[in-house]
Formats: sequence, C-alpha cells, structure tokens
Amino acid sequence: MSDGPVNADDLEWTTHEHGQRTFKRKQLGAAAGGEELGTSLYEVESGKRLWLRHYHEGNEEALFVLDGGGTLWLGPDSAEHTLESGDYVALPAGEESAHEIEAGEDGLRLLAVSTMEEPDITVYPDREMVGLYAGSAPGGDSDERSLSTYLDRNAEMEYWE
Repeated sequence: MSDGPVNADDLEWTTHEHGQRTFKRKQLGAAAGGEELGTSLYEVESGKRLWLRHYHEGNEEALFVLDGGGTLWLGPDSAEHTLESGDYVALPAGEESAHEIEAGEDGLRLLAVSTMEEPDITVYPDREMVGLYAGSAPGGDSDERSLSTYLDRNAEMEYWE
C-alpha cells in the first residue's frame, strides 16, 4: 500500500557502470509501494547505453523519453529508430520487442515502465543467453528471488537421463 506520492528528487540514484553500459536509475515504482507495475527513471550520458539488447517472455515494458534523445534498435532485425523528447515506445512481451538504447549527443532521460510478473524469461539474442527469474520479477527485489540465473540459450539436456 502506498504512503502517498514519492518525489524523484527525494530518491538517491543507483549508478550502473559496465563499460559502454553506464547509467543512473531511480526506482520510482518500488519507492511508492508499487506491486504489479515497476517504474524507473533513467539518465544516460551521451554515447552510453542502457541494458544489453533483450526482450521479455513474461513482461511488457514501455519507455517514455522525458529529455534528450538517442537511438533505439528494435525488433529481431534491430531496426534503427531515433528517440526524442516526448516519444513513447510500447514493448509487449516477445521477440518483436527486442531492444537496445544509446543516448544521443545531449544525453537521455527516460521513464521505463514494466509489468512485474514472475516467473519471467529474459532473452538476450546477441549473446545467445537467457535470464530466468522466479520469486521476484526482473527489476524487482533480487533478495526475494528463488531463481535468478543466466544460461546458454541453446543448452539442452535429455529429459529422461
């Protein structure tokens, strides 16, 4: 249950630094007591990228560009789209929503919204990798997860052996 409004200025940034993938994040949804809808504010410096190109099998995401701009690569063929302030992108579950984002010359500030369904499988097509999550959805509280692992997408085992 929410205790009322949460102001983004009152929340601390979490910084993620992984080489080219460097950004800041404020988890607004969690701070406001959200349970089934996650919302995060992101700031990305010019030329830096957000998460690895991915899509979800169990969750829908959406992006709203608040300020700045950049490039969005979308879908199985990574079609290139320019992002600018005021743009909204719907990312339903499935391969057609595979996406990657790079901030433009003036940086990028955006809201990312996601359903918080679990379990979820997140597919990283460029790395032939999948992420499996149960107990807490991607972007949720990792301490609550009963399963959180990354595996080779093509790994197979015989069922009866």
